[in-house]
Amino acid sequence: MSEDLGKLVLRLCLGGLLLFHGVHKLLNGLGMIEARLVAHNISAAVAYGVYLGELVAPLLIILGLFSRIGGMLVVGNMIVALLLMHVPYLLALTPGTGGYALELQAFYLFSGLAVALLGAGRFSVGGGRWN
Repeated sequence: MSEDLGKLVLRLCLGGLLLFHGVHKLLNGLGMIEARLVAHNISAAVAYGVYLGELVAPLLIILGLFSRIGGMLVVGNMIVALLLMHVPYLLALTPGTGGYALELQAFYLFSGLAVALLGAGRFSVGGGRWN
């Protein structure tokens, strides 16, 4: 029972926090991401994948419906975000506090991986292999 509660806490934390980012992008657009993609000679249409990683995936994770797929969507989203936006900070510390500069991105990446590996647990909407 405690393992299933732990999985629920992980899912709610990851999904809930990441969903804020997705809603922000839904309300304010993807302009910054599109510009970065174009600067790297990648089609701006690829930016719409952010909605999968920051809206669809968090909802799947929160509900516990195809949560392993949702976790992998988060992992993919964060790898692209790291490569596109955060490479200069991969080995950096935050000035003044000494914390890792990309701790939020690392949290999302590894929490998504944990959900993908662990599944949703008993307290979820879905069931089966992909949950």
